[in-house]
Amino acid sequence: MFTGLVREVGTVVSFEDGRLRVESSIAAAVGDSVAIDGVCLTVTDGDRKTLAFDAVPETLARTTLGRLGPGMPVNLEPALRAGEALGGHYVQGHVDGVGRIRSVEAEGNGQRVWIDAPEALRRYCVEKGSIAVDGVSLTVADLDDAGFAVALVPHTLEVTTLGEAAPGDEVNLETDVLAKYVERLAGLRSDDGDGS
Repeated sequence: MFTGLVREVGTVVSFEDGRLRVESSIAAAVGDSVAIDGVCLTVTDGDRKTLAFDAVPETLARTTLGRLGPGMPVNLEPALRAGEALGGHYVQGHVDGVGRIRSVEAEGNGQRVWIDAPEALRRYCVEKGSIAVDGVSLTVADLDDAGFAVALVPHTLEVTTLGEAAPGDEVNLETDVLAKYVERLAGLRSDDGDGS
C-alpha cells in the first residue's frame, strides 16, 4: 500500500533482461515494496546507492516501465508502514493502464495537464476524485470524453517527474480502488460484459 506521495526522484542505472537498477537514497531491504512511477515492485538487491527490482513481462506490457533506460528519472515511494500518516490516497501500485499527456498549460504558478485515458479507466474518474499518475496522488480537476485534467502545484512540479511532463508522454494510471470495489459490490458491469 502506498499514498501517492513521492519520496524522491531516482535515476535508472540499468535495465537489462527484466532487472531494473535505480539510484536511490531510500533505505529498503530485500523483499520490501517500492513504487516506481506508480508500479509496485519488490526489492531484490541493493546497497547504499542503488536498489534492484525484477520486472516480469506482464508488468512491462501493462505499464510504461519497459520504456525506461539509463539516466531516466523515476518517481519513488516506499510502501506505507503501519502508523505512518496517509497524506495522499490509497494507492496499491497496481497500474490500471497507460494514458497519454494531451496538453500542459501554465495555470497561475502551477500547471493544468490533460491526460487521455482508455474508456475502461475513465469510468472510474470523477471530478474531485483521486487518481495516481506515475505514482503521484492527484485530484481530477475536469473531465471530457477522452480523458481528464489535473492541476499541478509548484511543489509537485519540483519534486516529481511530472515537472518535466510534455504532450505525447505516456504515464501510468491507477484509478481509485474504492470506485472499483463499489462497482463490483453493486453488481455493475463494464461495457465489455466481463464484470471487471
